[in-house]
Amino acid sequence: MGDAREGGFPAGAAWLRRVAAGEGPIYRRVFEALRAAVADGELSPGDQLPPQRTVAGLLEVDFTTVTRAYALAREHGLVEGATGRGTFVRRRAGEEEAGLVDLSMNLPPPPEGLSLAALLRETTAAVLARTDPATLMAYHAGAGSLAQRAAGAAWLVPGQGSVDPERVVVCAGAQAALSAILALETAPGDAVVVEALTYPGLLAALAARGVRAVACPMDAEGMIPGALAAQLAASRARLVVLTPTWQNPTTATMGAERRAAVVEACARAGARIVEDDAYGRLPEASPTALAALAPKRTWRVATLAKALTPGLRIAYVAAPDPEAAGRLAAAGHALCQMPAPLMAAVAAAWIRDGAAQAILAGVRAEAVARRALAAEILPRAVGPEGCLHVWLERAAGGSPEGLSLAPATLFAAPGVAAEGARLSLGAPGKRAVLASALRRVAASLT
Repeated sequence: MGDAREGGFPAGAAWLRRVAAGEGPIYRRVFEALRAAVADGELSPGDQLPPQRTVAGLLEVDFTTVTRAYALAREHGLVEGATGRGTFVRRRAGEEEAGLVDLSMNLPPPPEGLSLAALLRETTAAVLARTDPATLMAYHAGAGSLAQRAAGAAWLVPGQGSVDPERVVVCAGAQAALSAILALETAPGDAVVVEALTYPGLLAALAARGVRAVACPMDAEGMIPGALAAQLAASRARLVVLTPTWQNPTTATMGAERRAAVVEACARAGARIVEDDAYGRLPEASPTALAALAPKRTWRVATLAKALTPGLRIAYVAAPDPEAAGRLAAAGHALCQMPAPLMAAVAAAWIRDGAAQAILAGVRAEAVARRALAAEILPRAVGPEGCLHVWLERAAGGSPEGLSLAPATLFAAPGVAAEGARLSLGAPGKRAVLASALRRVAASLT
C-alpha cells in the first residue's frame, strides 16, 4: 500500500484511514475497517461505499483484494449491492425507516465481532450434511433427542451444576414452556404468586389458563421473602413464578441470601417454583440458580432468546425429575406439537461446537458497552452492568415522539399501580442509533 492509507481520503472514504491500524491480510483489514466504521456510526445505513476500483487505487492494492473485502462484508450482512448502483451499508429492516426507534422489544444486541447470519448458514449446511433432511421435516414427539437434551443439560450447567439429561425438555421457546408448566401445575381458578411487575407473556398465559395472578411486593432484590410467605398463606397458592436474575422489567437481582430465603418460603408453604431464567447466562459469572437450591421443586426455564437470538425459538427446561420431564413433554406436544426440528438441531450444534459460547461472549461484550452508554446518557436508569434493559422509575406519560418504550402498565400484575418504563438496549442495530434514542429520552425527562 502507498501513502493514501495515511490520510487525505475523499468524502465517503474517510473510514479507509482505519486500514493502516489493522493487522493481517489487506482484504481482512479493509473488512475490519468497514465493520468498525459501521459499528461506531461513522457509516450509517444507506451510505454508499466508494467503488471497488476507487478503493483499490486509494490504497494502492490489487482490485481483487478489495473485491474480496466487499464480498466478506456482504457475507456478514454489513453491506448490500444493487446492480448498476453500487454498494451500500445495509439497512436493518424497519430501523428508523419511519423515524421510529423501538426500545420496547427486549432483544440481545448484535454480537460483537460475529455475523449470526453467516454462522447460521454454516451450521445449517453442516446439520443438513449429516442428517437426513426428511427427518428434519417430519413430526417429532417427546422431550427432544438425546443429543439435544444433552446439549440443553450442558447449557444449564452454569448456575446449576450437573443436570441429568433425562430431566431436560427441549421446548419451543420460553412462552411455550411456561404455558405447558402452567397446564401441569394449575387448574382454572387456582392462584399463582408472581412479581408485582412481571413478564407480560406470563400474565397472558395465566389469564388464558383462567388462573389468578397474586402480586408479591418487591424491593431492589426482587420478591420480598416475608411478603411472599404472606401471599402464599393468604392465597393458598402452590406455585410461584419469578425471575431472580435481571428481573423483567426492574432489573432486580437476588443475592445469595435472598435466593435461599425465597426457596425456604416456598418450601414452608409446599409451593413449587418456576424459575424464568431468561438472563442467567448473561452475567460474567452466572448466579446460583434456584433450581440448584431446590431441584426437586423447581422448574428452571432457560431460553436462548436473550443470550443468543430469539429466532431459534428454543428453551431448555430442567424439570424436577425425569417423570415430570415426561409430563412436560406431553403437555408441550398438546400445546404446540414440537420445537422446529432444524432449529433444535442448530441450537444443539452451537452448544456442542462452542459457537453458542462465542455468540454469548459477543452479546455480552456489546451489552456491556451499551449499558455503559446508557449510564452516561441516562444516569438515573437502573440496571447492572451488561443488562439488556434498564428501568426508569416514575417515568410517567407516554413515549417521547419517535420512540417506543415499554411502560410499567404493561408489566403490572392485577391490582398493582406503578409508574416507570423499561428501555431495551439491544434492539437498535447500532450504538449510534441507541445513543440518539437515549438522548431523546433524557431530554423528555428534564
